[in-house]
Amino acid sequence: MITIIDYGMGNLGSIANMIKKIGYQTEITRDTEKIKEAKKIILPGVGSFDQAIFNLKELELFDLIKYKADTEKIPTLGICLGMQLLTKSSEEGESSGLNLINAEVKRFKFQDVSKFKIPHMGWNFVDQKKEYSLFKDMYEDPRFYFVHSYHVVCNYADDILTTTEYGYPFISAFARDNIMGVQFHPEKSHKFGMKLLKNFIENF
Repeated sequence: MITIIDYGMGNLGSIANMIKKIGYQTEITRDTEKIKEAKKIILPGVGSFDQAIFNLKELELFDLIKYKADTEKIPTLGICLGMQLLTKSSEEGESSGLNLINAEVKRFKFQDVSKFKIPHMGWNFVDQKKEYSLFKDMYEDPRFYFVHSYHVVCNYADDILTTTEYGYPFISAFARDNIMGVQFHPEKSHKFGMKLLKNFIENF
């Protein structure tokens, strides 16, 4: 069973449907007792950083997610805003993140704003920077669907899993031990996203 955290901000149904296509069951919940028993966690997210942190704390999920990921070492996957929440902080707001990855979130800044629109939206390729089971046997030339105005900057190069080019190279996925995040939406990325979610379920 894969636990999808419901804190009021995310494409929960789309993720659950994609995982169902792969042949696995999910549980969408904000129930702390159920999350305490979780064996794999997906933290989705669409919206603002500060509002997401506020919601997690209001629902008493902030410290619980940190404990599950950092102490129990439960495989934890952040998607889009969920990836950003795993970092220390974001330029989008003033709240502190979960601080599970030593990284910050920065807004896209371009000299040629006419050429590169914000948000970065649509399909784009990813360039894998290290071996990691989330991308095991991935299809050739993997590409994923993005919608975001902010991106992660890792303080340790070893945490970088993939980069993507949009005006300049940015980190589109990170991974360290049991903690991983993807800036793109695997639930909207057809066979590439399906393969990535299958790897998360089967390889961790």
